[in-house]
Amino acid sequence: MSIFTVPEELIGQRADSGLSKISGMSRAKLAEAIESGEVFIAGKQATKSQKLLAGQLVEINISEQKPIELKPVTDSRLKVVFEDEAIVVVDKPAGVVSHPTVGFVGPSVPEILLGLGIELSTSGASERQGVVQRLDVGTSGLMTLAKNEKSYSVLKQMFRDREVKKTYHAIVQGHLDPPSGTIDSPIGRSTKHEYKFRVAADGKPSVTHYDTLEVFPGATLVSVGLETGRTHQIRVHFDAFRHPLVGDDLYGANPKIAAKLGLDRQWLHAVGLSFRHPLSGDLVSFESAYPKDLESSLEVLRSGGITFD
Repeated sequence: MSIFTVPEELIGQRADSGLSKISGMSRAKLAEAIESGEVFIAGKQATKSQKLLAGQLVEINISEQKPIELKPVTDSRLKVVFEDEAIVVVDKPAGVVSHPTVGFVGPSVPEILLGLGIELSTSGASERQGVVQRLDVGTSGLMTLAKNEKSYSVLKQMFRDREVKKTYHAIVQGHLDPPSGTIDSPIGRSTKHEYKFRVAADGKPSVTHYDTLEVFPGATLVSVGLETGRTHQIRVHFDAFRHPLVGDDLYGANPKIAAKLGLDRQWLHAVGLSFRHPLSGDLVSFESAYPKDLESSLEVLRSGGITFD
């Protein structure tokens, strides 16, 4: 952790630019830390564009680490849905992380693709090269990666500008009222748990749209669309809405329900992905079917085979 106060020569500068000068970190690395909620200014989560003021206390809660070396991995569970010279779209299984992370022991999407002979863009941190979006390790479904510098740059901007349509299906506990709607609540890092997030007044703007697809005794299948892409956004918003995702122990789900359904992760799947191709500009759309564990638990709910006592 680094703690310091803003010197006079940085007054009025953007946080990502000014803090990179005083911290010794690259602007890109500093920007990633800000986006991940690891930088605090005057006790609040920083934003990249906020202006620095004299004497503000800055906390950077990361340390420079050696780059993670990517190694080829074989994992037949990951499916390549589409590939051309610019992008690769995969169907990620639960248990596979979006990119290598310190402390996580298990396969990552870039490493599996490397094992298939698919090379990604060299833009970004070494462990995140080519990664323009992320799915939680316990979330399955569609994910796109960039294979060259041009597509990486264009796709990253498209995600920032909210030009990518991402559709998820989730099963939540209880019945939603109203059955369709929008959750517009800022999200910030938890003050009590390192890997958890929460709805917080000083968090980043976060907007989730949902529609009820199917209702069961004690649970609801919903379609979810995201305007923003905050870490754990769907999980945090439905927990705050008092309808946590089935199987999501981290965010308030009843573990007994997951046990009855044979689930060992949250019921959340990225079913649809649509965007303009970064090189041709043509609209491309992809769909993904539910994996076996989610499909089987859904059938149990449809059959009325469990109670929610």
